[in-house]
This record gives sequence, C-alpha cells and structure tokens, in this order.
Amino acid sequence: MEANMNLLHDLGIQTTHWLQQRFQGSQDWFLFISYAADLRNAFFVLFPIWFHFSEAVGIRLIWVAVIGDWLNLVFKWILFGERPYWWVHDTDYYNNKSAPEIQQFPLTCETGPGSPSGHAMGAAGVYYIMVVALLSAAGGKKQSRTFRYWVLWTVLWMGFWAVQVCVCLSRVFIAAHFPHQVIAGVFSGMAVAKTFQHIRCIYHASLGRYTGITLFLFSFTIGFYLLLRVLGVDLLWTLEKAQRWCSRPEWVHIDTTPFASLLRNLGILFGLGLAVNSHMYQKSCRGKQGQQLPFRLGCVAASLLILHIFDAFKPPSHMQLLFYALSFCKSAAVPLTTVSLIPYCLSQLLATQDKKAA
Repeated sequence: MEANMNLLHDLGIQTTHWLQQRFQGSQDWFLFISYAADLRNAFFVLFPIWFHFSEAVGIRLIWVAVIGDWLNLVFKWILFGERPYWWVHDTDYYNNKSAPEIQQFPLTCETGPGSPSGHAMGAAGVYYIMVVALLSAAGGKKQSRTFRYWVLWTVLWMGFWAVQVCVCLSRVFIAAHFPHQVIAGVFSGMAVAKTFQHIRCIYHASLGRYTGITLFLFSFTIGFYLLLRVLGVDLLWTLEKAQRWCSRPEWVHIDTTPFASLLRNLGILFGLGLAVNSHMYQKSCRGKQGQQLPFRLGCVAASLLILHIFDAFKPPSHMQLLFYALSFCKSAAVPLTTVSLIPYCLSQLLATQDKKAA
C-alpha cells in the first residue's frame, strides 16, 4: 500500500514540477485562482449576490459550502493525506536519487492534511449550485426546453468544468495538493451539492434547528478529535510538517488549521440561522420592498461594500483561543449583516424618505 502511494505521490510531484517549469510565467494567474476559489469569497461575495436575487439559492449555497467543508475536514482526518511541499522533503522515496525541485508560494503552506482538496471541493459544490440555479431559472419544463436553453446548458457546464480544471491545476501548481486529491475534491463537492438539491427543510429551518446542527457539528468534530487522541493518533501532525518544511515561516497561517476552518464555517451557519429568523429580516426582505429590484440591488451593493471593509479585520493570531472565538463571531456577522442588518437599515431609510415626500 505504501509503495503504491509513493508511486502516486511521485507522479504528483513530477506533475507539479512540470507545471512549474512549463508555466513559470503564469504563477500570478495560478495564485489568483487559488485565492478566488477560497470559500471566503463564496461567503463574502457570491452569497450576498445570490441571496438578494434568489433567497433559496443563497441559503443552499451556504449549506453546501459549510457542510461540504465540514465533511472535507472529517475526510482529511481519516485519510491522512500528505501535501507535495512537505512530502518531497520528508519521504525516503528519493534516497538514491535527487528529488525534483518544487517551488513554494505564499498560498502553498496550508497546515491541514491534503486529501481531499478543500478548495476543489468547495469550488465544485458552490459552482454546481450556481449552474443548476441558472439552468432552473432559464429552463421551465423539460418538454418545452428550446435550442437556446441547450446552448446555455452547454456554455454553463463547459464554464463549470473550465473553472474546476483551473482550480485543480492551480492547487497542483503551487504544490498544495497532489492531482488525485483535487480530483477527489471535485467529485466530493459535486456529490454534496447534488444531495442538497433534494433537501427542502433547510429553507424553513428554525433558529433552534440551526443551533442544534451547529452544536452537533462542533461536538462531533471535538469528540472525533479526542477519540483519536485517546487511540494515540495526533490529528495535528501536519502542523509540525508545515512549520518544518515551509520555505518561509510567515507563509504558515493559523487560519488554515482544521479548527480555524471549522469555527469559521460554523459561525457562518449559525449567523445565517440568526439572520433568517430575525425580526429585521422579516420586516425588510419579506416585506413589500423586499420584492422590488432596486431595493435588492441596493442590498447587494451595500453588502459587498461593507463586507469588503469588514473582511479587512484580521483577528489577532498570537492567542489561538481568542483567534478561534473572534473568527466564529466575525463569520456569524457576515450573514447577519447581509440578510438582516443592511436590508432593514435600507428599508427604514426608504420608508423615512417616503414619509418626507408625502
């Protein structure tokens, strides 16, 4: 088994080496793709847009991203996937020959296990949801679908796979993942998105259900971590490898650790539960103004602006517990701001102007 994995990893290292040599001048493009595929952009950019044009799609996008990333964490703890940037230095495979030279980048040194790729899984899940939503809006009944619809179908799915290929190549190029890890991530993300197409209860979930699911996901993760620790398995083994083999210490970031991503995602989910069950949401988005396109466009523009400013706040990383707590609160504030606070303030402002005009 180990010999087979060494061969698979060596193939991945050769692929990374070839990509870095062949596309040396394209490293800025690959870094941009890795940055754009981060789930943070799904929460701070894609979610505000989709929620204010189609609430159901926005809610489904959050659930797919959060549950998908949680499953990704569990899979990583089970599969113990290596990452190219440390494996090439840490392995005995190249004892009798020189190892290929692998270049590292600012986004290379992630600290969690490598399989499956979280970026590939997240991008596949999120973009699958968006493609299906666009086709659903354009489609209608199967019997009445026109030639124009099938042209759109072809363009969107070609675009979807083009994005997935770019994300996969980017993660392999920067030596963050092996090829088999990004392929597993793509199909896992699509499976999660496909599953949530058939789950209807998420659109009318109460705050109690959101709270219960958030606590379950957190408790299961902590329990699983402690159980494996008792069995002698150190699930943070990758942090030592990242710190040891990353070429520049400042490229190792605490926000790439498993618990950082867990609390960030749980904060997003809990914040969405608070937002869609709030009085401010019911009074603004569910009111008469919430159905008007100018109001929704205003909400999108204001959300993107405020969340961009808000994203500039970085919790202090020198104290881990404080960092995790502030990450949870910051994430919870994202859907709260997008779904309830901004629409409510905008609706109140418009109502005041209407009263003055009258």
